[in-house]
Amino acid sequence: MNSFFKVDETIARASQKAMEAASASFAQIDAVRAYNQEKVLAAFVKNSVNESHFTESTGYGYGDRGRDVLDQVLSDSLGAEDSLIRHSMTCGTHTLGIALFGMLRPGDTMLCVTGTPYDTIHSVIGLTGSGMGSLKDFGVTYKQVDLLLDGKVDYEGIEKALEEKIAMVYIQRSRGYSLRPSLGVDDIEKIAQVVKNKSDAVIMVDNCYGEFVERTEPVSHGADIIAGSLIKNPGGGIAKCGGYISGRADLVEKCAYRMTVPGLGREVGPSLGQIRSMFMGLFNAPHIVGEALKTAVFAASLFEQLGYDTTPKSNEKRADIIQALKLRNPETLIAFCQGMQKGAPIDSNVSPEPWDMPGYDSQVIMSAGAFTGGSSIELSSDAPLREPFAVWMQGSLNFDSGKIGVMLAAQEIYRRGLLG
Repeated sequence: MNSFFKVDETIARASQKAMEAASASFAQIDAVRAYNQEKVLAAFVKNSVNESHFTESTGYGYGDRGRDVLDQVLSDSLGAEDSLIRHSMTCGTHTLGIALFGMLRPGDTMLCVTGTPYDTIHSVIGLTGSGMGSLKDFGVTYKQVDLLLDGKVDYEGIEKALEEKIAMVYIQRSRGYSLRPSLGVDDIEKIAQVVKNKSDAVIMVDNCYGEFVERTEPVSHGADIIAGSLIKNPGGGIAKCGGYISGRADLVEKCAYRMTVPGLGREVGPSLGQIRSMFMGLFNAPHIVGEALKTAVFAASLFEQLGYDTTPKSNEKRADIIQALKLRNPETLIAFCQGMQKGAPIDSNVSPEPWDMPGYDSQVIMSAGAFTGGSSIELSSDAPLREPFAVWMQGSLNFDSGKIGVMLAAQEIYRRGLLG
C-alpha cells in the first residue's frame, strides 16, 4: 500500500500472500463477469433502450414506457418470462413479502426447504409478531425442512414433506446469519427436480446476493419465481432503492396485483425520476458484482493467512457475494467491524457499536460507509453478537477500496492484540 493508510508489516505481508493465492479465483470471476456483462448489454440492445425511456412520469404513471421497457430488459438479463422492477419496493423483505402475499392464498401451505429463513422475514411469515397481518394471520400455514448437520439440503426430507399438499416451496439462496453453504443454481435445479417429480407447488427463490454471481439465474434451473433487492447486486450500486420479481408471467401478474391492487397491477406506479438510475444500475451490475466477489475472495484469503476459518474458502466456487469469517469471540468481531469502518468512503469518522436492531433476537454490529443507506452491494460487514461470533461481509463498488477496508479490519484486530 501507499502512504495513505498505515498498515503493520504483518498485515501487509499476509495481504501480499493472500493476493497471490487468490489469482486463480480472480480469473474465474472475471470470466463470469465478462459473460454476464455481454448478456446484459445484449438485453439493452434488444429492447432498444434510448433517452426517451428515462423520462419522468408522475401521478398514476399510465403509459410509462421506460418502466415497462426496464421490466423487459431485466427479464432478458435474468432469463425470465416476465419481471417487475420498481423503486417503490422498499427493501428485499418488502419485495419478498409482495411475492409471497401475491401468490399464496388462505389455506395454502408454504414449505421452506432451506431451514429457518433470514430473521427479517419471520414476521412476514408469522413466526413472530402475532396479529401484525402476517401470512399466518391470513390463514397460510408454514412448514420447513431443516438442513442436514453439514448444512446441506435434506432431499429425502423434502420428498417426505411433499407427501402433503404444498402450495409453495421456498428456497433461500444465501446463507443469512448462518454458516451453511449458499446455494448455486445447480443446487436449486436439484431441489426443483425433486419438487416437480412429486408436486405442482410453485418454487420461489429468495435470490438476494446471488444475482450475476453465476452465468445463469434460478429461473433457468426450475425456479418459477425469484425476487431480490436493488440495493444489493442488481442495482449495481447506483439504484437508490427498489426491488424486483422475475419468473413465470402468470405469477408475476399475481405479484403485480399485490404490489398495487387487483385490476390495476403494473399499469400504475410512476417512475418519479428514478428510472435512469435503475437502468444504469442494472447495466453496471455484472461488473460491480465481480468487484464484490473479488473483495470477498481477498478477505477469505487474507484471514486464512492469519489463521482463521472462513466460509466459503478463498478457492471455493461461490453462489453469492457473502463472505463469513469465524472470528471466535465478540471482541475480535467488534474490532473487525470498527476497523472496516475506517476504510469506508462515507462515515469513516464514526465507530459502529452493537445495538438492538429491530427484527433480530440479539444485538447486532454493522460497519457500512455507503453512498446509499443500507446498500449491501457497497462494502459492509455485520454480525449478531452470538455464537459462533462470525462476521458476514459483502459488497464493494470497486476491489481496490474493498481490499483496503478488509486490510484495515485485520489491522484493527492486530492493533488490539486479538490476532490469532
